[in-house]
Amino acid sequence: MMWIVAGLAAWALGWWLNHVLSHRPRTRFTRLAVPVIFGLTVIVVWECIVRGFDIPTVLLPAPTQIAARFAASTGILWQDFVQTAIKGALTGYVLGCGAAVLLAIAIDRSPFLKRGLLPVGNFVAALPIVGTAPILVMWFGFDWQSKAAVVVVMVFFPMLVNTVQGLQDTDAMQRDLMRTYAASYWQT
Repeated sequence: MMWIVAGLAAWALGWWLNHVLSHRPRTRFTRLAVPVIFGLTVIVVWECIVRGFDIPTVLLPAPTQIAARFAASTGILWQDFVQTAIKGALTGYVLGCGAAVLLAIAIDRSPFLKRGLLPVGNFVAALPIVGTAPILVMWFGFDWQSKAAVVVVMVFFPMLVNTVQGLQDTDAMQRDLMRTYAASYWQT
């Protein structure tokens, strides 16, 4: 019962502090303090509700239990972060964007490629990633390579289509002007 009363008191105190601060002149402090107080109030009320009603950990763990588990698992969480974010996502992003920009430059320079590859790129860009991701996982396995392949597919085609569109937005007169200024093939 004491936890429930403490939760209600924390909610009332947080509400009152936010009410007082939101009616003061807008300063940098109040813009930062109102969301911080709100977040802390939610966490304290959550803790008090879980402890007061004796909710099982399986259904709703207390914030202190989550923080303790998080602190105890930093080693494995770091390894998961490296595998997922750095190896998978960053590698896929760099490969997908780099290949798309290079292919977009080639498509922009060649009318044959523009007529042949751009419609295919538009078609594949419209495919849902939910349908292609399982196929890529079957091909590459469950390691970071499948995650990188999914990111490449997610990034490549939108980047290709938008880069080609951006390159096509420069008209012939602008390119001729840059060539009169002695701009090279790659600068135009």
